[in-house]
Amino acid sequence: MRIFKFGGASVKDAEGVRNVVNVLETVGYEGTLLVVSAMGKTTNALEVVVKNYFTDKDALPESIAQLKAYHNSIMVDLFGKEEHPVFYKIDGVFAELVSFLDRNKSPNNSFVYDQVVSFGELLSTTILSFYLQDKGIRNTWLDVRTLIKTDTRYRDAKVDWAVTEEQIVAGVNKEVLNITQGFLGSDPNNFTTTLGREGSDYTAAIFAYCLGAESVTIWKDVPGVLNADPRYFENTQLLHQISYQEAIELAFYGASVIHPKTLQPLQRKEIPLHVKSFLNPTAAGTSVSKGQDLEPMVPCFIVKKGQVLLSLSTLDFSFFVEDNISEIFKLLHEAKMKVDVIQNSAISFSVCVENKYDTLDSLLNKLKGRFKIDCYQDVSLYTVRHVNSEALQQIEEGKEVLLKQLLQDTVQIVSK
Repeated sequence: MRIFKFGGASVKDAEGVRNVVNVLETVGYEGTLLVVSAMGKTTNALEVVVKNYFTDKDALPESIAQLKAYHNSIMVDLFGKEEHPVFYKIDGVFAELVSFLDRNKSPNNSFVYDQVVSFGELLSTTILSFYLQDKGIRNTWLDVRTLIKTDTRYRDAKVDWAVTEEQIVAGVNKEVLNITQGFLGSDPNNFTTTLGREGSDYTAAIFAYCLGAESVTIWKDVPGVLNADPRYFENTQLLHQISYQEAIELAFYGASVIHPKTLQPLQRKEIPLHVKSFLNPTAAGTSVSKGQDLEPMVPCFIVKKGQVLLSLSTLDFSFFVEDNISEIFKLLHEAKMKVDVIQNSAISFSVCVENKYDTLDSLLNKLKGRFKIDCYQDVSLYTVRHVNSEALQQIEEGKEVLLKQLLQDTVQIVSK
């Protein structure tokens, strides 16, 4: 069995939905399960619905109406007359959304978020399923919430693998084309949960693991995985092969390759993952599997903008020891700051972090009583895997280097 994942960009409009059919007709679809994300920017729009529900009830009906109009425009393009059964079905999905918001009593933002945002995937898969049927492609629509079971950690739920595998094995017919939702699961009380960052990719990996699939393919609007983000780097190259370990290393440093939680279940059963273009479905793309680390073996460039570099030294020039460092990490943890680079000497300690939750000022106030602090905001962190002299020169050229660290064949540079 094969698992195909189509993201929001692949079904953002009617033309995208038609192209999914083209992909399936080109590469085949027997014994295939489709994992599909919400259409376009639907998740963002549903986040506005959640925000309005808690802070601006007057704006709530309009935010829902805009979302319905967007999906209706896609359906009119695909199905023509509004007498088509899909319109009745989608009206029912929106009625469920409104009903939940009317009857909900929970003040838990994360709980409400998961119940509301999940409607994006329910809408997209319903529309796609009906369109496939209209084009003569028989398929079975599956509610993923009955198959992937999780704990109650809303917005970042943990999978109950034993129950999930049992449900998937019993609930999926391997002989037909199945279509289901990415990103979603349900807790022991059958309330909807979401799986966190890169949740749809992870969903594909969960199904692949439980079904013993032959492969997972993630269909994107790029030819595969590149050695650098073309928005920031010129002359990027397509990576034809990446090992599981190398892909995890790249993701750890911030590359938008594949999230490690997606790779881990695939690695356990050595299920290859392909990243291919839905615009050119017959092209080879990138394969992530057991084998050669990288093909071709070229430097891989990663940049993270808007970072903060903190350089600390003791006020009395005493050594930086375990007590100092553990205190700093405790404060960083409390401030919810993700640490990307650490460097220390006998009397100094530098750390590059993300100020994602705007807690920098509070952190500095807690640190300044014990340490001398140099704080550099809005810096860039560059990481180069498999670095060579030419790549290093390219990264350093024209920049003020604040920190440089070389580990084996990986260099990290913080610059202004």
